[in-house]
Amino acid sequence: MNSPVFWERQTSPEAGEMVKRTDAVIIPVGAIEQHGPHLPLAVDTLICQAVAEAVSAQTGVPVLPPVTYGVSGSHGDFPGTVALRPETMIAVMEDLIDSLHASGVRQFVLLNGHIWNNGALDVTAEKLRVRHPDSRVRALGYVTMYPGPEVNGRVQFGRGLMHANFFETSVMLHLHPDLVRMERATSHVDVDSFWDYRMDQVSDTGVWGREVQEASAGHGREEFDRCVQTTAKAVASAVAEPWPDPTHRPTV
Repeated sequence: MNSPVFWERQTSPEAGEMVKRTDAVIIPVGAIEQHGPHLPLAVDTLICQAVAEAVSAQTGVPVLPPVTYGVSGSHGDFPGTVALRPETMIAVMEDLIDSLHASGVRQFVLLNGHIWNNGALDVTAEKLRVRHPDSRVRALGYVTMYPGPEVNGRVQFGRGLMHANFFETSVMLHLHPDLVRMERATSHVDVDSFWDYRMDQVSDTGVWGREVQEASAGHGREEFDRCVQTTAKAVASAVAEPWPDPTHRPTV
């Protein structure tokens, strides 16, 4: 494996030459928010950044420093969370992409590590596709390049409520075991519901998922490696994808 290509470590002339070779970037987007009594606030940023850097190493696509803060207000009153409003995140992402576009970047992978960022990132992509018709923008989660049911999170229900669970705890034990307090780990039985709730309305610990105490670094390594491999394969194909020809009309 090669080393990641870090955007911020280039000089200005180097960045200009780099964009001539590869007009694509990966922007990891995370969050600073409560992750129960056993995980640090930066879980979403740390995991997403690690996946993005590994994908950069495999594909040669430059990776930017992570957008650390996310749309996290729905965690409610648990201490530690630092949240952006969706409107603020959209504005931040627009500014970042406008700046990168001015430097010659034309392909933008917004790699998301926090599910409640999805709406803001999708709106960002739509706005920028309109503003910059010479560009391609795609927002995706680092786990979305393989089927969701294959993610072993020990969570059956809850959609976006899966949080500080077996999956995230295992990946953190692989990446940053020094930041995990397994002696404090708790679990929460997930239940089915139509609505998505604030986390403090459905969990007294901020955890959503079963059997968190069984998390392991070995399982985390397997999940992390699969996230990297599937995302790297998708990104490599994406940046090489031909642009559509508006004059072409496929035959039926």
